Amino acid sequence: MKSDYEERKARIMERLAERAEKSKREAERLFEHSRKMASVIPFGQPILVGHHSEKSDRNYRKKIHATMDKAVETKQKADYYESRLESMEANHSISSDDPQALERLKEKLEGLQELQELMKGCNKIVKNKKLTDNQKVEKLIAYNDKITDAYAWKLLTPDYCGRIGFASYRLTNNNANMTRIKERITELEKKESMKTSEVTINNVRILTNMEDNRVQIFFPDKPSEKVRHELKSNGFHWSPQVGAWQRQVTPYAVHRAKQIVTNLCGTADENPNCENCGS
Repeated sequence: MKSDYEERKARIMERLAERAEKSKREAERLFEHSRKMASVIPFGQPILVGHHSEKSDRNYRKKIHATMDKAVETKQKADYYESRLESMEANHSISSDDPQALERLKEKLEGLQELQELMKGCNKIVKNKKLTDNQKVEKLIAYNDKITDAYAWKLLTPDYCGRIGFASYRLTNNNANMTRIKERITELEKKESMKTSEVTINNVRILTNMEDNRVQIFFPDKPSEKVRHELKSNGFHWSPQVGAWQRQVTPYAVHRAKQIVTNLCGTADENPNCENCGS
């Protein structure tokens, strides 16, 4: 059975596919329509300046160009939806919306840690000046059963910079990835201890919705441009379906939501009729 996360992802991908196909059909219709409009004008026929038909001719040609521009714009929209769909299909990163994210991140971290130890161990053998190349190959194969004879010799072959073994930048990059994943694990573990809660500041309702994995801010009316800019700058996006500004749940997201509303609106005593939040 699919999880809610997988079902939501599938629905998003389905909508993207539908929008891409709809935009593509509309673009084709507009291209064809502009072609038919242009076919009425004899090839190379100039506008007859001063003729009674000049004004209508100019307007007609403007409509042709406008239709063509609309076709191009619609085709670009179709390409955008297709690009987003392809990105989602190719994306194998672990989303925080995934209910198994914590487990998968721990598995990924374990794999990276094993890789780090493998690279360090191989480099120790490869750079041992007391061993011959044949002895190094034997030790590499014995060190890890995933290392084949061909791969062992590849590690002993200098690259374009004359380096042998695993380049230092690979260990550095892998170590950085481990650090990043450890931080995400810590963040998700903190989030697991959080519960759905709600607070109201100056008539603005802030809901920590653990079921939807979203921090949601409900304004009584449309917030000012200043507030909208601040929300977007902090990763909040307007959701017409929910009627709230929201982003994924993290302790920091909850903190920022409260801070934004408080800083821009002030306290209820200081500013009972806040124009920013629409109260």
